[in-house]
Amino acid sequence: MPGRLTLPTLCRFLLPWACTIFHRAQGDPASHPGPHYLLPPIHEVIHSHRGATATLPCVLGTSPPSYKVRWSKVEPGELRETLILITNGLQARGYGPLGGRARMRRGHRLDASLVIAGVRLEDEGRYRCELINGIEDESVALTLRLEGVVFPYQPSRGRYQFNYYEAKQACEEQDGRLATYAQLYQAWTEGLDWCNAGWLLEGSVRYPVLTARAPCGGRGRPGIRSYGPRDRKRDRYDAFCFTSALAGHVFFVPGRLTLSEAHAACGRRGAVVAKVGHLYAAWKFSGLDQCDGGWLADGSVRFPITTPRPRCGGLPDPGVRSFGFPRPQQATYGTYCYAEK
Repeated sequence: MPGRLTLPTLCRFLLPWACTIFHRAQGDPASHPGPHYLLPPIHEVIHSHRGATATLPCVLGTSPPSYKVRWSKVEPGELRETLILITNGLQARGYGPLGGRARMRRGHRLDASLVIAGVRLEDEGRYRCELINGIEDESVALTLRLEGVVFPYQPSRGRYQFNYYEAKQACEEQDGRLATYAQLYQAWTEGLDWCNAGWLLEGSVRYPVLTARAPCGGRGRPGIRSYGPRDRKRDRYDAFCFTSALAGHVFFVPGRLTLSEAHAACGRRGAVVAKVGHLYAAWKFSGLDQCDGGWLADGSVRFPITTPRPRCGGLPDPGVRSFGFPRPQQATYGTYCYAEK
């Protein structure tokens, strides 16, 4: 019959259409116009710890004729990126304070991965690997996350004494840095319950509640309570600090010492009086358990407990207990010392 499609004709008509649909379903690169040189990372979060060497992977699937790779760090709470390193595949140049500890891995000719030696607390965060070839720039983002511990901090004058910048400095003085929201959330899932609000690195003010109660934001659901972004110069709160594994170690010296005698006792042992961050890190990563109050460098007296027991702080959960800030001349306590390995 005239006009009827025969089976061979129908197959020739449908086959290209069916193949096109198949290729699109399979993610055929031909269905995505334009060059795509950077391979997506298998793991977008890289875990490390302070003092380690961390590698942030960035690999090209194929090499464009001419290109540069630019590594930068996205600063939290700020609308800017800090340049770390630029390479053209043959030579690399570092920039800024992180550039001195950063290098290209160069495991093969398509490898643009970044290696950071001697990881520091401030290295945690989001990084961008950007390929610049003058036609269609591409980038991949990765997050470097440190294993660590969050601790609330307030000075001897009492609670709510810090503006944002003073809180930031206080954490750095105690061997830490202001915690991020993600770090505070992780600490909350691990048991941190604290009623006083504190600054976070992003500039917000929050506090974690596991057991909802009237004096601590009401009897609603547990969670991270938020005051939202606050005025960084005017508003005053506590600080949530973050620290990570230590290069050295913390040890206890018994006695009935004043604060000045505590400094001398640590000095005779080739050490210094430990900071608050040192004690938390030793408790978290070394399992330091000592049912004796000891001086710390800020003038506070604390002790770490990993196995709660009667007459040892009176609380059912592990943690670092505090006696507050006694008079420095009060000769009642031992001291916690910190020594580099």
